[in-house]
Amino acid sequence: MVASTPSPADEPISLRIAAAMPTLTPIHRRMGAFVLANLFRSATMRIDELASAVGASVATANRFARALGFDGYPAFREALVRGFEATIAPVERLRTARESPASGTQVFDASLEQAASNLQMTRSALDGDVAEALVEAILEARRVFVLGYGASAFLAGLMEHGLTPYCANVQSLALTGGPSHAARRLFNASRGDLLVAIAFPRYVDDTIELARLAAGHGVRVVALTDSAASPLAQFADLTLTIRTERRLAANCDTTVLAVIEAICDAVAHRAKRSVEAASGLTEFVLPWLVKPSMQLSPAITRVAAKTENSKT
Repeated sequence: MVASTPSPADEPISLRIAAAMPTLTPIHRRMGAFVLANLFRSATMRIDELASAVGASVATANRFARALGFDGYPAFREALVRGFEATIAPVERLRTARESPASGTQVFDASLEQAASNLQMTRSALDGDVAEALVEAILEARRVFVLGYGASAFLAGLMEHGLTPYCANVQSLALTGGPSHAARRLFNASRGDLLVAIAFPRYVDDTIELARLAAGHGVRVVALTDSAASPLAQFADLTLTIRTERRLAANCDTTVLAVIEAICDAVAHRAKRSVEAASGLTEFVLPWLVKPSMQLSPAITRVAAKTENSKT
């Protein structure tokens, strides 16, 4: 059986350009060198933008694509984009949106409408059994680690903030020390511990790899991600899918934060002595919430005095 030669659509574009370089004209070699050095940037460029970047004509850019075995620039760019789809999509939507006239108010309203739609679709698709099991897993865990990188690092911090009053040991692994420090913390994790991993369309390799290692140590893994096709879902014990479509950016963090807040509320509702914990925490942080020099209104002073008198 004779092996077939890979087509331009099958072969990585960088390898195809590198292999063709010796046979290209000087201007085409310059264009190839630019693309190899700027793969992502080139994938977002129109033919006239690429041509201008290397001081060539649009016709030269088309001939460059054909010299690589493509029918023309559109086919070349399609191959270039392959693998960057999720990352490039917001750029393309932004480019299209800028070409269509719209007021600031219209853009503002469209963004809020998209967030509301995400939240409604997430709520409609929510698996109640998974949500219940997730809350149980948090409450039963000896330690809860929360992990996320990129924008998800901030979401991980907010989840730690929300769970702290009701869980004995919650740790965000998102920022301090980076992935290597997170790996050190997870090295001693084992059965009885829980890892909540947050990853969305721009999946970060560090999040996936650390969650995989934790699962290998017997740590129970909960995935907050965008679909069952997410890399996290392949080895997570529980997966909660959240819709995060956004018109002009990669991800809508609004929906994720709403789900995190819902999880924290459910944990607060189910946790033992949650009222005492919330009350104690509020009292503990009160000095940082109210300025000591602030004068109370006469009405508040009278109510406070009556409350104190009733105790005695």
